[in-house]
Amino acid sequence: MAKKKEVTVEEKLRALYDLQLIDSRIDEITNVRGELPLEVEDLEDEVAGLNTRISNLGQDVANLETDINNKKLAIDESKSLMKKYDEQQQKVRNNREFDSLSKEVEFQELEIQLAEKRINEYRAKIAQKNEIVETTQAKLDKQQDHLTHKKAELDAILKETEKEETLLKEKSIEFSKSIDENLLTAYTRIRTKVKNGLAVVAIQRGAAGGSFFTIPPQVQLEIANRKKITIDEYSGRILIDGALAEEEEAKIEKMFS
Repeated sequence: MAKKKEVTVEEKLRALYDLQLIDSRIDEITNVRGELPLEVEDLEDEVAGLNTRISNLGQDVANLETDINNKKLAIDESKSLMKKYDEQQQKVRNNREFDSLSKEVEFQELEIQLAEKRINEYRAKIAQKNEIVETTQAKLDKQQDHLTHKKAELDAILKETEKEETLLKEKSIEFSKSIDENLLTAYTRIRTKVKNGLAVVAIQRGAAGGSFFTIPPQVQLEIANRKKITIDEYSGRILIDGALAEEEEAKIEKMFS
């Protein structure tokens, strides 16, 4: 059985930096989108909420109109009963029956007055709710226009970057598979903690990229020898030498040119 080839530290560093270059390109595309995806999502939620509110208000108005119709039917019924009682009063044989029917007529009059009062209250509520609907609809129209504009802006960016982003993500997965699991875990952990997601940086002018702390000459020499993985004690990033960085940058640039 052939012995599996051992991966050298230099090969690990190259693979790590290649992955960093790929992931940084993905980060750049994400940064171009900025807060747009979140803005679109928030606007979609707001528009959905406003539509729901208008729908609920419309249902409230419909229910109030039903209540008004029911009260109108009750009024008609009371008037019908009053007419009936009036006719019966013409045929009574004593004062007790007449007084009893008079009380029934008075009761129906009160029922009509109460029903008319309720109808006026319902109409006032309908007017109030319609006013809220009008205000809410105006806000909805405004936010819908804003959403349409933001979605068009986001779609344009996505269309422009979709092909490149898809390829980059495929390469990121491909490159990740070639890296030792523990090293990949460390790389991912560092990326989430450091500025701009740069977990692997090259030495520039004696310091780690993006840092002002000078790296001792002996450590710089060790990094240039590519015999072990060195972590910057100040930033926590993985360090590589400038020459290796230039070679890998040229390789990745050629890959996507």
